[in-house]
Amino acid sequence: MTKKRKILRIVACIILILAIVCLATGLIINHIVKSTAEEKLLYEITGTNTIDDKAAENLKQLQADCILILGAGIIDENTPTPMLKDRLDAGIQLYKKGAAPKLLLTGDNGQKEHNEIHVMLNYAIDAGVPEEDIFCDHAGFSTYDSMYRASSIFNVKKAIVVTQKYHQYRALYIGEKLGLEVWGVSSDQETYVGQLYRDFRELLARIKDFGKVYIKAEPALGGEAIPISGSGLISHGE
Repeated sequence: MTKKRKILRIVACIILILAIVCLATGLIINHIVKSTAEEKLLYEITGTNTIDDKAAENLKQLQADCILILGAGIIDENTPTPMLKDRLDAGIQLYKKGAAPKLLLTGDNGQKEHNEIHVMLNYAIDAGVPEEDIFCDHAGFSTYDSMYRASSIFNVKKAIVVTQKYHQYRALYIGEKLGLEVWGVSSDQETYVGQLYRDFRELLARIKDFGKVYIKAEPALGGEAIPISGSGLISHGE
């Protein structure tokens, strides 16, 4: 075997070992995130999109400050994606059943042509939620930012988080590690198109946010406090 071939074999072995280490690390992190958040996922609203009165009363006993609904994209300036619609329906139902006194809508409003918050706010208002009980976080550019800002901007201490189950583990893990008391209600109403890709992407996102939580990274934007205990009207924007 020539010297060049020996070097190539050594390099290939090193690359293989590094790949195995990275894979193992990723799997361990994902296990930590899921196992840590598992007990915080209290209810799943599936199929009929209903939660019974007993479950709602149990959630009410938690004395959460708000129901936090995470953004999930829009189809156009008036229409949420199926995933976001299901999150909104579940969150609004919880509000109407008295699980918490306020809604905190958080999503990406970073571009004029992509205003998740505008769609979410109008949807909640059209569903009969009083405007003063709706708070809007226009800078929830990521799950991490949304959870961080819930605490730092809106002074949330306790929150019921509404999103799909695959996403709940990361949201709840981040919230807990940032000092929030969080509980999850998943809002899966169907099998969503592209879920396999979404599941893979979530594995990588858990690794990323595991690191951000560890270093307590700042969100993309800060801002003045808008306490969840007051009126949400000031947060609605134009």
